[in-house]
Amino acid sequence: MGEIIINSFVHTEILMKLGLAAFLSLIIGLERELKKKPVGLKTSLVIATFSCLLTYISIESAYMAESRDGVNITMDPLRLAAQIVSGIGFLGAGVILRKGNDSITGLTTAAMIWGAGAIGIAVGAGFYVEATICVLIVLVGIEALPPLLSKIGPKRLRMKEVYMKVLISETGSIEHLVSFIKSEGIVVESLRIKDVPLSDHRLKHEVELRLSTLPKHNSFTIYDSIHSLSYIDRVELEILT
Repeated sequence: MGEIIINSFVHTEILMKLGLAAFLSLIIGLERELKKKPVGLKTSLVIATFSCLLTYISIESAYMAESRDGVNITMDPLRLAAQIVSGIGFLGAGVILRKGNDSITGLTTAAMIWGAGAIGIAVGAGFYVEATICVLIVLVGIEALPPLLSKIGPKRLRMKEVYMKVLISETGSIEHLVSFIKSEGIVVESLRIKDVPLSDHRLKHEVELRLSTLPKHNSFTIYDSIHSLSYIDRVELEILT
């Protein structure tokens, strides 16, 4: 009878841990899902739940180890958990992308993947309160702090990045373009110029610019003001988020 009660308690404990790990992972997964990121509800749920299971198995296996034939068997209770942390890195690497404009995206999502594994490990090891507080801190840091800093933070933190590609006929117009952009209070972070040969053997010049601007500069206004310049043949604009 006592063994049945113990087994029932053990089963209840692992079910509670798996349920809590899944619930907490759904919170951060929903945040990524709402932002249309590669890793959403399902991925976070799978990572956290299986990390919790492996951590639970690792700890229980260490406690269940018995001496056999006079040999004392010892096990590291968190050995599997340590492998989770390193093994989950390939998932994070898969969502980090380098775009053609040299911008890097997916770092936050990769960190979320690692965090989902950490939630599973923490819950599996019995640190329920700590795992819950960690999720709340991450959500505040991702959702509340950036909008706050964009309003009251230092000027550099309030600036957004804009990637622009412009086609120009005359090389002398490039300097005029840069001067015009700076006169609008926009910072030119980088500039790249590439010759574009035409079918009639003429050359045009493609200018790629990475710009930093305050939120007060509407991206469509920037596009219109650049496009209205007489020496501009074509404008391509991308807002970096």
